[in-house]
Amino acid sequence: MENKKELGNWLNNMELAHPLVIAGPCSAETEDQVLKIAHQLKDTDATVLRAGIWKPRTRPGNFEGVGALGLKWLQKAKEETGMMTTTEVANANHVDLALKHDIDILWIGARTTVSPFIVQEIADALKGTDKTVLIKNPVNPDLALWLGAVERFYEADVKNLGVIHRGFSTYEKTRYRNNPEWQIPIDLQHRFPDLPLILDPSHIAGRRDIIFDLCQTALDLNYDGLMVETHFDPDNAWSDAKQQITPETLDQMTVDLRIRVEEGDAVEFQNKLATARTKIDVVDHQLIEIMGKRMKISDEIGALKKKNNVAILQTKRWNEILGKMILQGEEQQLSEEFILKVFKAIHQESISHQEMMYKK
Repeated sequence: MENKKELGNWLNNMELAHPLVIAGPCSAETEDQVLKIAHQLKDTDATVLRAGIWKPRTRPGNFEGVGALGLKWLQKAKEETGMMTTTEVANANHVDLALKHDIDILWIGARTTVSPFIVQEIADALKGTDKTVLIKNPVNPDLALWLGAVERFYEADVKNLGVIHRGFSTYEKTRYRNNPEWQIPIDLQHRFPDLPLILDPSHIAGRRDIIFDLCQTALDLNYDGLMVETHFDPDNAWSDAKQQITPETLDQMTVDLRIRVEEGDAVEFQNKLATARTKIDVVDHQLIEIMGKRMKISDEIGALKKKNNVAILQTKRWNEILGKMILQGEEQQLSEEFILKVFKAIHQESISHQEMMYKK
């Protein structure tokens, strides 16, 4: 992608004194609800009002949005508060309606990003527009799909682009609704460092108590903004009630978040150091999760060995593992000494786990 530095100009032109904050309800429910939330947000750091108009749900029967009627509510909220507006579009018809109602920012949802056909349809409908388009990561952890969607809009001469990190689906049970998989947006940042990156902590968390920590991690990783679902009565929201916070909570959260100031050599050093350390924290967390998964597999193997009266230590297998890991470690510029220390420790923990299985 050439001239990618142009892609971030729309955010610079907003002249914000803080990272971009997009806030509002998961779904537009009624006109009164949209207007009440907008008025509660207008004196916070939020400058963009979000609301889902069309809500693609995983299964039918859940609230799927009020449709085009809600666009008029967003228009009225903009007139009364001066906030910019944004909503999700999932096809060319949505785009046409959103443009007619002067929606400022359109976002592409995670379920849409997975389909190059639909992404191309929307890109064609927005060809040459000066509207800002934000592209959420695909549902599954696939960086190529995410980048491909960005490139389709760029090729359609849509220059005001950004991306939203909302986490990735997994069949495994974790503390998140959608695993953040921080390394994927980090890799995207490396590929396109001037493409604005916004965190959607609500969809990652799935619950409101960890939204602050996710936002802080994002700011530590130099994200450019946050999209946070807010509602004056979150517990009674028509969709995604558990992951929404009140405008008052959002206001306090933006006060408490640590935001770096990018000026001066010493401050720049500290900023870069903090970013690098946050990246290390992300990778360390992944290492712990992977080792936990490995030990669960060791437990399965221990149960099989017990059932079949097989010795825990299998020397031939262990030597094969060490040999392979030493070779792979060399490819990553890791010393043989280091690999031996790490995998001997892992092996000892595996043996301990399997011994516990024998005692059951």
